[in-house]
Amino acid sequence: QVQLVESGGGLVQAGGSLRLSCVASRSILRFDSIGWYRQAPGKQRELVAAAASGGPSNYADSVKGRFTLSRDNAKNTVYLQMNSLKPEDTGVYYCSAQRVVNVEGARVTHWGQGTQVTVSS
Repeated sequence: QVQLVESGGGLVQAGGSLRLSCVASRSILRFDSIGWYRQAPGKQRELVAAAASGGPSNYADSVKGRFTLSRDNAKNTVYLQMNSLKPEDTGVYYCSAQRVVNVEGARVTHWGQGTQVTVSS
C-alpha cells in the first residue's frame, strides 16, 4: 500500500509563500508521474503541477511563474514551492502519484490526504 503524506499547508497573507512537502512510503523513482492537485470549495479538483518520470514539470496556467515543483529522490519527497500567493490559490492541496501497471497503459493513482492552504486578502 502506497502512502503519500503531505505537510506544509497553512494560513498566509496574499503575496506570501508556502512550501508543501509530500513524503512517499516508497521510492518516488518507481512512479511514472508525480505532482500536486488542488480543490477549492465548490470546485472540481484540478492539476497544479506534475512531472512524468525524467520529464519536465507541467504547470497550470494560473500558477506558472509562481509555483515550482521539485523532488528529492533520496528522501522520497516531492515539494511544491508556492510564491506570490493569491486568495484564489486557496484550497486543499493533494499529492498524487501514478504508476503504469500493464502493457496497455492502465494506471493506478495514489492520493495523499490533502493539506489546507488558505490565502487571505
